[in-house]
Amino acid sequence: MPSLSQTLLLAAAAFSVTSAAPVEEQKGHSFTVHQVRNPKHVKNGALALAKAYRKYGAAFPEYLTSALNTTYAGAVAKKRASTGSAVTTPEEYDVEYLTPVSIGTPAQTLNLDFDTGSADLWVFSSELASKYQTGHSVYKPASSSTSKKLSGYTWDISYGDGSGASGDVYTDVVSIGGVSFATQAVEAASTISTEFTEDTDNDGLVGLSFSSINTVSPKSQKTFFDNVKSSLTSPLFAANLKHGAAGTYDFGFADSSKYTGSIVYTSVSTSQGFWEFTAAGYKVGTTSYSTKVSGIADTGTTLLLLPDAVVKNYYSKVTGSQNSNTYGGYVFPCSATLPTFTYVIGTTSFVIPASYLNYAPVTDGSTTCYGGLQSSTGIGINIYGDIALKAAYVVFNGASTPQLGFAAKAT
Repeated sequence: MPSLSQTLLLAAAAFSVTSAAPVEEQKGHSFTVHQVRNPKHVKNGALALAKAYRKYGAAFPEYLTSALNTTYAGAVAKKRASTGSAVTTPEEYDVEYLTPVSIGTPAQTLNLDFDTGSADLWVFSSELASKYQTGHSVYKPASSSTSKKLSGYTWDISYGDGSGASGDVYTDVVSIGGVSFATQAVEAASTISTEFTEDTDNDGLVGLSFSSINTVSPKSQKTFFDNVKSSLTSPLFAANLKHGAAGTYDFGFADSSKYTGSIVYTSVSTSQGFWEFTAAGYKVGTTSYSTKVSGIADTGTTLLLLPDAVVKNYYSKVTGSQNSNTYGGYVFPCSATLPTFTYVIGTTSFVIPASYLNYAPVTDGSTTCYGGLQSSTGIGINIYGDIALKAAYVVFNGASTPQLGFAAKAT
């Protein structure tokens, strides 16, 4: 991969989306960015699970297909009675919190999903048909004096169900938290499928996995993190995701005010381009299992997706639970008492509270709830998504020998 060593530009002030947008804290060559709430987000377990299958190019299992074709067939066209306006249920990018990112000169601000399960920085753009731009902030290359098209370069993300997005590639200034990279590859969507347009507050994503899986052709491009990490105080970023609240990403440092005790590090396998690690065991409530469970740390996946045996061990402790074809996954009475789920890093336990594992009612007002832990069968990889990552302060160390660090959250 060619070197892209360019000059880092430090912005004089943090950008904002609205008057209520959070301010980024500048710490020299370290910085913190704050998420903002996606007001159009609607929790739907089956759609969140479908997102994971689609993202990793896996065919939907029969029970999930059945649920999507019957129970949730109209979910993407729900109406909000209180206002009378039509709102959509996020499907492809079912994300509750997003992060403001500025691109170009003058800066164009877009709300993007930070995704450690992919390596593309792609955005809605002015090259899309106008109907696909509606409700989005879009990147306008022609309006940026620093935009440069990479002639002959393209990108194409395709999924097993036929959905996807593709387009051209530009280099431009990208600024996150006041730190900029002058010639970051920005993948501008020119074609897009309906699944990508249904979340009208998500304008694209920032891939934070390893650059080896970037989809740009004929030459893959580096992620924003890989481009800036040599200038950071330390070559790392940390995710402090929260349950029911906006979290933060720290770049270049681990914020000791956000965790207690020590950070426990574990090795990372980069063979598939992901932040893949192995938990030494797990617990369901107080029952311990010594089985090792490898998987990837993926901020771009909502649910915790683990092997069937692990999932069955968990729901065997939940009265009234069942794997439902109707609802596309494990469900249970909303009144059920759930056990915690613990994953073990080294000898340190990280406990996912029971409240996180009750993802949401299967439909508005239902007394049946969808589980935050579901089976990974068919995806080809286990995924420690947001349900798991919210239980710890997680450090993604991109040094020459990558590691993942986990620490208990500060109260």
